[in-house]
This record gives sequence, structure tokens and C-alpha cells, in this order.
Amino acid sequence: MTLERREAELLQTFALLADTLVADYDVVDLLQTLVDRCQLLLDTTAAGIMLADDHGELELIASTSEASNLVETMQISADAGPCIESFASGRTVSLTDIRDAPDAWRVFRDSALEQGFRSVHAIPLKLREITIGTLNLLRDDTGELPEHDLVAARALADVATIGIIQERTIRETDTVRAQLQSALNSRITIEQAKGVVAHRRSITPEEAFEVIRAYARSHQMTLSSVAAALVDRSLTF
Repeated sequence: MTLERREAELLQTFALLADTLVADYDVVDLLQTLVDRCQLLLDTTAAGIMLADDHGELELIASTSEASNLVETMQISADAGPCIESFASGRTVSLTDIRDAPDAWRVFRDSALEQGFRSVHAIPLKLREITIGTLNLLRDDTGELPEHDLVAARALADVATIGIIQERTIRETDTVRAQLQSALNSRITIEQAKGVVAHRRSITPEEAFEVIRAYARSHQMTLSSVAAALVDRSLTF
């Protein structure tokens, strides 16, 4: 992709994300769009987003592949890794060679290497002093993320954060928590729907997700509502 094309696509991405910041937007769909665009436009192999639930525990909410899903889930299970560190510290954490991960991160390290990843960059979803999650970029090469990509990723993370909080003040924590919990609940339903479609069509979970997403868009429905209908069997395709 040429530099001009990339810049144009980035502008389009910001416009697309801004268009979602309206009443009744779907948080999961917003964040899935974000990670998909990060994978497409940045020097990264896979991307994922973790959000904190009501108790401050991170949960995976969107990812571009089953491989990144597994790696990030392993971090959550072990409560250790660059994404956990980024959330706790509120700063970007870069691991340019996963083989050099500290021993405390060995569960993450082994899982990431097994899935073919060689470096990771975790960017906090942060507004002022509140961190609500992390944007995680996994790469199959070692080394630093190019500076222009890091700047773009931080800007995209900021848009996502604003989108989730949706112009609420920091004091409205109950509203923010409820919206985050709704997103986490929706993701569970989406995972169940992926399993339903994958079983019915004998396809992979990733392919099933694309089928569900395409249906939602073509019928002007939210991703969460389509998933819920598939799970309760009021919708079949």
C-alpha cells in the first residue's frame, strides 16, 4: 500500500469511527472495526482490544484472529503480560522481541511464540487518569513499531476511548461501567453465535464471524442483536 493510499485510508477510518459516535451505537462493532483497520493499515499482524469489567478485570472484547484471541486470553488467565502491564500503568508497553519477555510473562511468551508472534505493542485506552482497557498490536517480526504507526494507533485508541465513554463526564462512572459490561456480555453472545454458525456451515470460527458481520451490515442490524437472535434460534442462516 502506498503512503498516499495509507493516509487516505486512515482518514477514512477516523471518519468511519466518528460516524459511529451516535445514540445506540454498538460498542463491540465499533471496537471490531478499530482492530480490523489497525491490522489493515498498520505494520501489525493481528490486533485485539481488552476492556475492564465492573470489577476492574480485563476481558477480551474484539480481535482480528483466533490466534490473537488465544494469546490475549492467556495473558488474562495468567494476569501477566504487556497488555496487563499497559492497563495497570496507563502507558504504552512495547516488547520488541517476545523471546526476551521476563519470566513472569512466560505463559504469554510461550503462547505468543507458539502462534507465530514475535513482538507486541500494548496501548492504553485512556482518558485523563482513567484507563478502561488496552489496544494490543501483535507482529510476526521483531523490532519497534514504526513511529508513524504508533502515533496512528494512539490516535485510534483515543477515538475508541471517547466512543466508549461517549461524551460522558468522568464522574458518570456508573454509566460507563454499565456500557462496558454490556459490551462484555455482547461479546460472550457473539462467541456463542460464532460456534452456532461454524457448526451449521462446517466453517472456522473466523469465517463464521465474517458471515454474522456481513448479515448484520446487509440488514442494518447491530452485531450484538444478530448474535443474540442466532443463539436463541429466532434467526437462522
